Amino acid sequence: MTTRTSFSLPPDFPMDEWSRIGHQINALSVSSAWWLGDWLIYGQAQYPDRYKQAIEQTSLDYQTLRNYAWVARQYPVTRRRSALSFQHHAELAALTPFEQDQWLDRAERFGWSRNELRNRVRASRKIDRAGGGAADRTLQIQMTVPPSQKQRWMQAASRTEQDFTAWMVAVLDDAAATTLETVSKHLGSSN
Repeated sequence: MTTRTSFSLPPDFPMDEWSRIGHQINALSVSSAWWLGDWLIYGQAQYPDRYKQAIEQTSLDYQTLRNYAWVARQYPVTRRRSALSFQHHAELAALTPFEQDQWLDRAERFGWSRNELRNRVRASRKIDRAGGGAADRTLQIQMTVPPSQKQRWMQAASRTEQDFTAWMVAVLDDAAATTLETVSKHLGSSN
C-alpha cells in the first residue's frame, strides 16, 4: 500500500520481493530529477502555452523545476554519468562541457560525494582567482594503489636516497622526456 507519504507491506513479505522493490524505489528516486528535467524540456518545446500549467501540476517549486530543466539541458543524455547523482551534474552545469567532463571523470574515478566534488571545484577556483596560472600552479596527485606496489615504489626511492615525492617526480620527468623524444622521432620520420 502506498500513499504520498507512506509505503507499507503486508506481514511476512518475501525478502527477495522486498529487495526488488527497494531497488525500484531507489531507481525512481535517483532518476526523477533527470526525468522531470527532460519532461519539462519536452513540454516547453511541444506545448509552450501549457508549460506553466504542467509545472503547476507537479506541486514542486517553480525554481526547483526550472533548475532541473536547466541542468538537463547542459548534459545531452550521452554525457550523463549514471554512476553519479543529478546533484553531481548540477554542481558543474555552469562550466564548459570540457570542464564538466573533466570533473565528472574525477568524481567517478575517485568516488567523490557531491560535497567533495563541490569542495574541490571551489578550491580549484580559488587557485585560479589567486592568480595562479597553469604554469604557476602546484599539481596535487591523489592515487589509490595496492600496498605492495606502494612498498616497491618506496623501496626504489630509498635505494636512490631520495624522498618518495622527489623520486616520483624524477621518474615522471624521465618518462615524460622519453615519451616526448620517442613521439618527436616518430613524427619526424613520418613527415
